[in-house]
Amino acid sequence: MDNQNFTTTLLVNQTPREVFNAITNVRGWWSEDIEGATSQLNDEFIYRAKDVHYCKMKLIEVIPDKTVVWLVTYNHFNFVKDQSEWMGTHVRFDISQEGNKTQLLFTHEGLVPKFECYGVCSPAWTHYVQGSLLPLITTGKGHPNQGDLITAEQGHPNQKESETTTAMELNK
Repeated sequence: MDNQNFTTTLLVNQTPREVFNAITNVRGWWSEDIEGATSQLNDEFIYRAKDVHYCKMKLIEVIPDKTVVWLVTYNHFNFVKDQSEWMGTHVRFDISQEGNKTQLLFTHEGLVPKFECYGVCSPAWTHYVQGSLLPLITTGKGHPNQGDLITAEQGHPNQKESETTTAMELNK
C-alpha cells in the first residue's frame, strides 16, 4: 500500500451544489471561529482550537459542484514533536454523481499512519466529516467547534468512542 492518505466517503441524496455549498461553509461544520474567507479560489483562513491546534489554509482549487482543495500553509499542534507533519499537505473534497445520489470523497493527502498526529487527526477528521459535515449537508445543521472546546486530553469536542473508528478508510 503506497498511498495511505486518510480518506472517508459520504453518499447523500442532496445535489452536488448542496454538498459544495456545505463544504465551503466551513464555519457550519468545522469551527464557528474560523477567521477568513472559505469559498473562493485563493481564499485563506485560520482554524484554531484553544492551544491544541492552529493552522492556516489556502484554497488552491475550487470547481463548483466538483472539487475543493485546501493547502495547509502553516500548522501547529501542541501534542507532536514534528511540527511539519501537516505543512504542505492538501485537504481534498471531491464531489461526484453516483446514480441518483451525490458522493463526497474527503482525502487529507499527506496525512498518513506514520505521522505522530495520525491517531488523533484521523478520528478528528472522521468526526468532523461524518459527524458534522454530513448533517450540515443532510439537515442544514452541522456540529462545529464552538469557541475553545478542545483540549489534548479530551480529544475533539462532542466526539464519542464509537465515532472514531468505522468511517476511516485507507486508499489502496
